[in-house]
Amino acid sequence: MSESLSFTLELEQLQDYEFRVRFDWPDVAELRLDEPEPLGRSSGPNAARLIGAAVANCLSSSLLFCMRKFKRSPGPLRADVTGELVRNERGRMRIGRFDVTIRLAESAADVAHLDRCMAQFEDFCVVTESVRHGIPVGVRVVDATGAEILAAPAA
Repeated sequence: MSESLSFTLELEQLQDYEFRVRFDWPDVAELRLDEPEPLGRSSGPNAARLIGAAVANCLSSSLLFCMRKFKRSPGPLRADVTGELVRNERGRMRIGRFDVTIRLAESAADVAHLDRCMAQFEDFCVVTESVRHGIPVGVRVVDATGAEILAAPAA
């Protein structure tokens, strides 16, 4: 069964490389995008950073959904993203990889069914699984004690 959902965003150039993004939800604030200096003025995140944020947000949301499915109300999750820009064979700048670390607010021992969530949450992440077709994404999950629960390096 094939299901298709669509959404619409509007971008408007303000000046140079600075754009305003309007979303298709009426109560969502506009977002300003810009390129880093010297090309732009760094007045907002650029597209590469937005993709990194989207990957980390989707992974975190997917993990949260899984934990809540098992009747867990975890403390606030935190995620760190490192993106790497590289030049391709033609010398053009590209996103080479993302590495995401999600930090739980509690010890892994205190989270019921965490093993099941670790085995499946990435698969339900729409953005990450889409991005992985062109950009390697590594994922780590650590608990509040710093113990590594999941280590899936970028392929």
